[in-house]
Amino acid sequence: MDVSSVAELVMGKFGDGVLEINEFRGEYSILVSCDIAHDCLKYLHDELNFEYLVLISALDFGVDKDPRFQVVYQLRSLLHKLQLRIKTNISENQEIESITDIYKSATWDERETYDMFGIIFRNHPDLRRVLMPEDWTGYPLRKDYPLKGRPEDDVYLDKHLPLGQLKKPRHVRAPFNLAQK
Repeated sequence: MDVSSVAELVMGKFGDGVLEINEFRGEYSILVSCDIAHDCLKYLHDELNFEYLVLISALDFGVDKDPRFQVVYQLRSLLHKLQLRIKTNISENQEIESITDIYKSATWDERETYDMFGIIFRNHPDLRRVLMPEDWTGYPLRKDYPLKGRPEDDVYLDKHLPLGQLKKPRHVRAPFNLAQK
């Protein structure tokens, strides 16, 4: 079995739910509809032996794009020595089904993706911040998050610094415009 035959099997099983198949230097990416993403990943895990979830991450295309986000799942089949990327596009306030019922290791990656992008994984057993403090506002990897941080972030950090640590400004305050192109 090779990755191209896996892509054909996925296309045959899910038909119109498969939006695009890309191959670049022997690596395959399959863009699937958000509606079938969970079923596709379950099929790859249960039937085609893609038993190892390498990572889950996301891309932010910007506030003026719809769909705004792309969720990316990197899978590996240790049995067949294959690697495959599954991608799905979602809008800003759209939720996506959690895959923690398929891959137990997805718990941490989904929490990280939620923490950095604000993407909500429906039916996740413990969806909360993992990298940022619980009371942090905003999502740092979104394109509309200020590049130099927000002024209130310095106040937050000053309040939570360990005793005796020097409080230096992280950057000089200057007006800036975040024009997205």
